Amino acid sequence: MSESSRPRLKRGSRVAVVSPASAAKAELVAAGVERLQAFGYEPVVMPHALDRGPLYFAGTAVERVGDLHAAFADKSIDGIICTRGGWGSAELLALLNRKLIRANPKVFVGYSDQTTLHTWFWNECRLPTVYGPMVAADWSKEGGIDLRTWRAVVEGEGEWSVGAEEDMYALREGNAEGRLLGGCLAMLQAALGTRWALKIDEPCILFLEDIGVKPFQWDRMIQHLRVAGMLDHVRGIVLGDMSSNVEPREMNLLEAACLHALEGFNGPVAMGLRCGHVQRGNCSMPLGSWVKMSGAELKQ
Repeated sequence: MSESSRPRLKRGSRVAVVSPASAAKAELVAAGVERLQAFGYEPVVMPHALDRGPLYFAGTAVERVGDLHAAFADKSIDGIICTRGGWGSAELLALLNRKLIRANPKVFVGYSDQTTLHTWFWNECRLPTVYGPMVAADWSKEGGIDLRTWRAVVEGEGEWSVGAEEDMYALREGNAEGRLLGGCLAMLQAALGTRWALKIDEPCILFLEDIGVKPFQWDRMIQHLRVAGMLDHVRGIVLGDMSSNVEPREMNLLEAACLHALEGFNGPVAMGLRCGHVQRGNCSMPLGSWVKMSGAELKQ
């Protein structure tokens, strides 16, 4: 799918609100829906989006995948935005209807546990998706989303780019270009050795972010990606905002741990991009797009 045919939203678009993983707090979903409405969209809360249980899930796997399929099948719905992450999306992969989704490409937005869905959509359908703000996690709070990158990726208003304004800085300078792929490090690492692992078969700029991961764990998981061959076609790496992983006094150790894990990788490496598990201004990333990286700047 070319960049010009990437699914987009516009003011007035109907957007399905889904919970493919863990249960979301109803009051946060309500607050997020209200802000989506104020933004100009028409949110449609799917039947199981507010379910609680079994366990920590928002409904059974069959119910959760049913909401996704219904959203893709509904011609009046232009986009799908997840409420939150947690755990559970991986249970849906074997149940997803490839034919249905390929025939009805839509904007899909989420992060964290939704990395598994982003990966499946790319591997199976070559569907470009948006790694970005979710309904309960980000839209529910004032200043939760970065409007500039949302409008560029989701609505096609202006050129998309991120850099120092979004808190990126270079750990290793250099230039590279490739297909923007990636997501939550733990989810990408957990999929290795399964048929659901992210397939990178062309030049790639890899984005990695996470929450609550210590320096030695970043080192271990990135090394796992490297020795498993996932970095063979990667030309540049962008790491997310680390403030939800370590205290400021540990940042130097974390930077050194990541560079240690990438020993032998010669492309540019940047860190600090405010996307995913962040406290404010969650940026939107156009997964599947061809991008260019120059030090601590990324653009289409």
